[in-house]
Amino acid sequence: MGEHIIEVNSLVKRFGDFTAVDNVSFSVERGSLFGLLGANGAGKTTLIRMLCGLMIADAGSASLAGIDVLKNPEEVKKRIGYMSQRFSLYRDLTADENLEFFGGLYGSRDTVGAAGRSRIFDSVGLTGMENTLAGDLPGGISQRLALACAVSHNPAVLFLDEPTAGVDPVSRRRFWDLIHERAEEGTTVVVTTHYLDEAEYCNDIVLMHSGRIVADGGPDEMKRRIISGPVFEISGSGASFLESVLEDESWVVEFSLFGDSIHIQTVEGMDSEGVKTRLLTLAGKTQDFSIERITPSLEDVFLRIIDQSESEGEEII
Repeated sequence: MGEHIIEVNSLVKRFGDFTAVDNVSFSVERGSLFGLLGANGAGKTTLIRMLCGLMIADAGSASLAGIDVLKNPEEVKKRIGYMSQRFSLYRDLTADENLEFFGGLYGSRDTVGAAGRSRIFDSVGLTGMENTLAGDLPGGISQRLALACAVSHNPAVLFLDEPTAGVDPVSRRRFWDLIHERAEEGTTVVVTTHYLDEAEYCNDIVLMHSGRIVADGGPDEMKRRIISGPVFEISGSGASFLESVLEDESWVVEFSLFGDSIHIQTVEGMDSEGVKTRLLTLAGKTQDFSIERITPSLEDVFLRIIDQSESEGEEII
């Protein structure tokens, strides 16, 4: 167990009668890549803003690098980098001017001189784009510029709030490579995302639903703990029909639609042939579909947890 750079205890944030963050507690190890997962409206952004000292909690406590976030938010801000969902770049300034401006706000010596800024641009793959207006940069490039601005002062903790929302898959992959590079250099990275495949890159994750933590742990450990039986993917023209006939089957633990396919978690001991036999009995031999046993994804985990959490009305993991 490493040193904890972030400690959160029973944190609460309300907006009138609505509780956006509800009694949340967790810790983050120094130098780790930590993911906050959940659907839009789960409370991730509100939580991030409280940890950055941008919003005051109604109850609970939090510390960052040994500093009380609620009592000393200005001290916290000196030790963090923050990249919001909308990147917050000045569109009428060049990339170089944006970096110089944000570095000045953070008090970064590296961004005072052109040589320092050049090193930062090189680290995020933006060499040659220094004189391009931020407003003329494509989404994936703007994203990297925002990251450069957020790390210009070499923060101890980097907060990224939905950093890959609205960018193409190639840019998403490139951006996560950059995030890993920062973590390998010793920066603690806390990232929120609703892309569950991205959470596979994290060392540890917290899954939020309706303002509460419903599960936490490492991605692989969570899959083993929460998905106990085999999972099968059913695809083909007959797959959609199965949704209406699986509900009352005792051998089916959980099933969910994934695009044109269905993922079925079964009881232990099932294999593809056994599943196929049962499905043909249910759907009729005229239905056309294929069956493949798959490794559970975090989306399978998420849907399993949320279904149980909503049916039981309480935190389950």
